[in-house]
Amino acid sequence: MMEEEELEFAEDLEAILHLTPEVQLAIEQVFPSQDPLDRADFNAVEYINTLFPTEQSLASIDDVVNKIRLKIRRLDDNIRTVVRGQTNVGQDGRQALEEAQIAIQQLFGKIKDIKDKAEKSEQMVKEITRDIKQLDHAKRHLTTSITTLNHLHMLAGGVDSLEAMTRKRQYGEVANLLQGVVNVLEHFHKYMGIPQIRQLSERVKAAQSELGTQILADFEEAFPSQGSKRPGGPSNVLRDACLVANVLDPRIKQEIIKKFIRQHLSEYLVLFQENQDVAWLDKIDRRYAWIKRQLVDYEEKYGRMFPEEWFITERIAVEFCHITKVELAKVMRTRAKEIEVKLLLFAIQRTTNFESLLAKRFTGCTLTDAPGQKQPESPLDPTNPFLEDEPGEDMGTEKDDDLAKPRKPKAPDNPFHGIVSKCFEPHLYVYIESQDKNLGELIDRFVADFRAQGPPKAGTEEGGAVLPSCADLFVYYKKCMVQCSQLSTGEPMIALTTIFQKFLREYAWKILSGNLPKSCSNSGGLTITSLLKEKEGSEASKFTVDELCLICSILSTAEYCLATTQQACFSLEEKLKEKVDKVLVERINLTGEMDTFSTVISNSIQLLVQDLDAACDPALTAMSKMPWQSVEHVGDQSPYVTSIIMHIKQNVPIIRDNLASTRKYFTQFCIKFTNSFIPKFINHLFRCKPISMVGAEQLLLDTHSLKTVLLDLPSIGSQVLRKAPASYTKIVVKGMTRAEMILKVVMAPHEPPVVFVDNYIKLLADGNPETFQKILDMKGLKRSEQSSMLELFRQRLPTPPSGADGGPSLSFSAPTPEQESSRIRKLEKLIKKRL
Repeated sequence: MMEEEELEFAEDLEAILHLTPEVQLAIEQVFPSQDPLDRADFNAVEYINTLFPTEQSLASIDDVVNKIRLKIRRLDDNIRTVVRGQTNVGQDGRQALEEAQIAIQQLFGKIKDIKDKAEKSEQMVKEITRDIKQLDHAKRHLTTSITTLNHLHMLAGGVDSLEAMTRKRQYGEVANLLQGVVNVLEHFHKYMGIPQIRQLSERVKAAQSELGTQILADFEEAFPSQGSKRPGGPSNVLRDACLVANVLDPRIKQEIIKKFIRQHLSEYLVLFQENQDVAWLDKIDRRYAWIKRQLVDYEEKYGRMFPEEWFITERIAVEFCHITKVELAKVMRTRAKEIEVKLLLFAIQRTTNFESLLAKRFTGCTLTDAPGQKQPESPLDPTNPFLEDEPGEDMGTEKDDDLAKPRKPKAPDNPFHGIVSKCFEPHLYVYIESQDKNLGELIDRFVADFRAQGPPKAGTEEGGAVLPSCADLFVYYKKCMVQCSQLSTGEPMIALTTIFQKFLREYAWKILSGNLPKSCSNSGGLTITSLLKEKEGSEASKFTVDELCLICSILSTAEYCLATTQQACFSLEEKLKEKVDKVLVERINLTGEMDTFSTVISNSIQLLVQDLDAACDPALTAMSKMPWQSVEHVGDQSPYVTSIIMHIKQNVPIIRDNLASTRKYFTQFCIKFTNSFIPKFINHLFRCKPISMVGAEQLLLDTHSLKTVLLDLPSIGSQVLRKAPASYTKIVVKGMTRAEMILKVVMAPHEPPVVFVDNYIKLLADGNPETFQKILDMKGLKRSEQSSMLELFRQRLPTPPSGADGGPSLSFSAPTPEQESSRIRKLEKLIKKRL
């Protein structure tokens, strides 16, 4: 039983002493120890084995036990001391808690005393300031009362004086007094409930109404609506009456202005009635001369009667413009068949000049529709005729010599633009039809001049230059556009642009495409022998030098038209953005015309390429018919190569010199010729069969000579050496390297077949069996040998990657141009050694 109790006690003790990992870590940090007995994972067996690792060490077991017992006694003493020290801890804690509670009660009492004192201080301050606030309110009320009484006195006296002065028509005194009375009355808006105040307010309104009626009657008497003559001059009474009208209801002022202007322009309506001879467009100057005299007359007689802020002079001019616009529209509708272009332009010119004169004299502040600000034009290429300074754009003194300003400053916007001239817009179809006819005649004259003068001659300044008719066309259009923009900024401008688009296309087809030389397919009668002779080599060219110059001139002209049309489109859009609604800008699109000129350029380049290509065709044909199997030694370049180089040296310098102003299109010519010549050369190379080893070496040497010439093609025959564009060089190297690789494969022995096939796949990187078949034909193999070779070729082809088409043409990694050039140099050394 004792043993069981001891075991239970040990288990309970172990359960009590089992600590969490966090507590154990904290104990280790506070009481670090290296003693194994202090570790949480203490193992008694391991500890004993550490103390007695061998049987001989058991001899010291008594000493070890004594040490452990001594340590146990020390631990018991420490535990006992600690337990005794904690005996009075509970009592000390209760005592400390009681002391803290007492301190809190004392603190609460002090806080309460402070709060009571603060409330007493606040109450004392309120009692002190109560009297001060009462005094402030009394002072403010007293001041308001005195001010209101003064205003009331002023209002009552002012109303009495106003009524008396109104009866006496003392408008000078009334003008100043009425404004003061109105200002004083505004202070009594919140007192309108008082009968006396309301009565004064009604008297003021009655006085204002009486003044308005009285002033209108005075003006009606001074300026009657009907009568043969106006009074001799204004009176001081009317001048003061205008000052009073400024204070009255704005309708009084408007009525005075309306009646005065109507009476002032009544004579105009009589003189320029629709049935009068002076009402027609040819005498439109008389209308503007009449209003100028009337304005001068007004300034002399009535300039001081009306206040300056009424702008009576400008209002008269604006009303005159509105009336003139209506009357002109009416008379033009009645006599529309009599309108001619010159007459219409004359009337519009005089009208726009008058509108410009108004813009100089007046600010346009009385206009209801003020034009918005416009963006300034951005500077463009000065070679474009559309970007030259327009005549009449700046009316004042110009300062164009200022180097800091490349363009002269833009004139301010004309607020009066279109105020009269807008009436001409419905009849501008006459002008548009006239320009359509003029442009048609201009194109016909260009065609006739070209036929009469003939194409540009080689060696002259005109050779390869832009045709003069092109610049004339765009200058004429610029003139029409400027003129039309002065006439209208709406639909007529769009109509004119449509007409110009039409004649741009006609110019492209009639003048440019229509005069391109026709390529001649007739090449009969030329033998291979004659084509290879240098003295007769010039006969192979289909175009003469003059025809080449003509093609280059047409190309340069089309390029100029293309660039100018692009800039014209941009310039026109910018002008429309300034002068018309943004909706119309989207309708300006010259893309079709630019495509037309691009087509002319492409056709011209194609003609030049075809001409040089056709000149080289007989030489290539001669190459394919030469007996390459019987060539016994490798010599200099073959005669057909000399013939090709001769044609290139004849044509290319002429084309380059005539396309000096359009360098990019000369580069396009070189690229297109190369893309056409190299595939044709390779096709003729395949026709050279059978070929011996020496023949293949000779062809390889010829191919390298052609490659060298093609690389120098852009600068051939030029004193100034230029590096060919990288894109062009890449095309030549890629194409001619393929031709060299074909010949290298032909030179390679076909035994063993596996090596030959692998060499072909490596060099040509072409998985097409047809190409391989051509190589075998060039080597002169029999059909039986070719069949086995083709079967082996299909077997040796690498498997295409998954997802790729299983077609016969595969893509391989081709050798780089540097590797190929190195191989060509080695082959040249080998050929030289043989020679």
